[in-house]
Amino acid sequence: MTDEILVQREKFGAVTVLTMVYRPYNLVGPKLMRALSAGLDVAEKDGSRAIVIRSGLRHFSAGADLDLFDDQVATATPVATAAEKVTPDGQSKRAPLVEFLRSFELSPVPIVASVHGVCLGGGLELALMCDYVIAAASAKIGSVEVSLGLHPLMGGIQRQVQRIGAARAKEMSMLGRRYDPQTLERWGLINLAVPDDSLEATTMTLAEEFANGPTIAHAATKRLAYLAANEGVLAADEAMAGEQKPIWASEDLKTGLASFRKNGPGMAKFKGC
Repeated sequence: MTDEILVQREKFGAVTVLTMVYRPYNLVGPKLMRALSAGLDVAEKDGSRAIVIRSGLRHFSAGADLDLFDDQVATATPVATAAEKVTPDGQSKRAPLVEFLRSFELSPVPIVASVHGVCLGGGLELALMCDYVIAAASAKIGSVEVSLGLHPLMGGIQRQVQRIGAARAKEMSMLGRRYDPQTLERWGLINLAVPDDSLEATTMTLAEEFANGPTIAHAATKRLAYLAANEGVLAADEAMAGEQKPIWASEDLKTGLASFRKNGPGMAKFKGC
């Protein structure tokens, strides 16, 4: 199976939709990660102003590809979880898994995860890399790795701590339960739970809202939020001037200011430049 058929790519105006079709359950491993990374790269290069990650199968993702663990078990080697590794020539380099996480979280484009069916283990970790998570009411979401004798291997624990605190994060990872989206929306792990028959339409409405916003400002917002979450408010404060500099040179800012003066707030038509 080639990467080209693991993730379908469609563009609707300024929104790119990446649809996972890696049968049977969109299991997360190198093949799916490469296909998603390729789709993300194309979407960024072709000027997309919002990206949707969804599934074209019955479930969003049932977790990680268990075949990946055979070598790790045989050699007692962690699954590429180190933030840095040293190459034979002595150079420091991020592990592929960390690069994959960064490619989503540091993408300048807002990314929406649209979840239905089961979203478990690595599937949930994939969703948590996105900027906005919307889920169908019937979805079942959880960190179930404990049932295998594991814990979340793709950054799920730390990202749960960021969103819902250590107590809830430990509950999810140590008990391995499946939760309904309404509960996780109340906790703050996901952004929105909607009726099943509204998922597609609401997802696209949200994606279009992101895409119609000031793209350069959105990119700065993502980077400062990343810094604040990972390095603290002080680091974000110190980076503000640099991150804001492109905004002051943007056409969108000129458009927004002119529109506000003429029509009041909320009426600007941004072009993303």
